[in-house]
Amino acid sequence: MPTRLHSVVFDAADPSALARFWATATGWPITYEEPDEVTVEPPEDDAGAPTEPGLPLVFGLTDDPKVGKNRVHLDLDSRSAAEQAALVERVRRAGATPVDIGQGAVPWVVLADPEGNEFCILDPRDYYADAGAVAAVILDTPDPGALAPFWAAAAGWTAHTQDDGDVRLVRPDGLGPRLELLRVDDPKVVKNRVHLDVAPFADDDQSAEVDRLRALGATDADVGQGAQTWVVLADPDGNEFCVLSARD
Repeated sequence: MPTRLHSVVFDAADPSALARFWATATGWPITYEEPDEVTVEPPEDDAGAPTEPGLPLVFGLTDDPKVGKNRVHLDLDSRSAAEQAALVERVRRAGATPVDIGQGAVPWVVLADPEGNEFCILDPRDYYADAGAVAAVILDTPDPGALAPFWAAAAGWTAHTQDDGDVRLVRPDGLGPRLELLRVDDPKVVKNRVHLDVAPFADDDQSAEVDRLRALGATDADVGQGAQTWVVLADPDGNEFCVLSARD
């Protein structure tokens, strides 16, 4: 079986503080916490099953400063105008600040988290009704159509090209956040501060999956990771991502 999209990872100067912010923003609990890594995940019921779809958000310690607008960001869902306004107020109280990235007059709200990572709170859209708290993970690219086959293969999701040329990738069951490839011409100049992790299934071979992704256009990337259980690659646009060890 192919790899599947597993998590969204944030570089953080203070992983615990940033995780607390995103726990507030999503309404999800912190499920793992160490000084150098903290995880926020969708809530579970008493049987351990998630009560809403979503990808874990992982916050890892780094000393690297944020440079420029992130190429990967999250869009948060709202189900009504009142809910959108309430969510904006909630994250503002938690430390979010308005940010202008040239969006102009739009129905969504663009903010930055306490470490400067841009994100959007969307106006209500029926398309995201089954997405959960995170409506979409956005990846900037100069050519969405060219990059889409790679991420469809890496994520195990289905690509849908939009009328404007942007591409949405959707989980096979249609639930959870979308991975959206948006046309942005800004060049990549530094390591991405937010990146994606993919993982093989439990019975699959990590090395074989790494080779498969290389054959699809991925290249090896050195971000100072040293010897780890994961493998760091870059997609055909140069966006770093990790191939985790095989897991359920």
